Amino acid sequence: MKKHVLTGLTATAFLVTAALAEDAVIRLSEPVQETETHEDFGAALPEGEPSHSLGEAISRLDDLAGQPVLIETEVQQVCQKKGCFFIARDGDAVARVRFRDYGFFIPTDSAGKIVKLAGTLERVELTAEQAAHFAADLGQDPEAGAMPGFEYQIMATSVRIPRA
Repeated sequence: MKKHVLTGLTATAFLVTAALAEDAVIRLSEPVQETETHEDFGAALPEGEPSHSLGEAISRLDDLAGQPVLIETEVQQVCQKKGCFFIARDGDAVARVRFRDYGFFIPTDSAGKIVKLAGTLERVELTAEQAAHFAADLGQDPEAGAMPGFEYQIMATSVRIPRA
């Protein structure tokens, strides 16, 4: 009888461990700079430059397109496979933030945080296949996101994420 109890406990421990592993935070990149208040991923974040909200940057896209810009925004969702992109939101303004040459990633538990990032902003046309791929990476139904259209994208060179 004791053998069955141990087997049951072992199976339960395995299931709990597997469940915890599914919810584990994925951190494929180490920060390039760490302080008590934040972590910087990618390159060092430029200091002393004025920053824009995401909404302001999108409204000034004609002036800012293709130019380096600092943006402060909320992380709405993070790619749960690798942390290779995130969805930024500022009110009604939404943009996909990608990382130059996939040179770095952010932790998958960054949603809900207000971040500061450096990069370039542009309006990008999406095919149905691209939209479906991005939806799948966010854990959404790929068929629901399979409509072609456009989105705003930021190609980031650095992202500063506050600690908890």
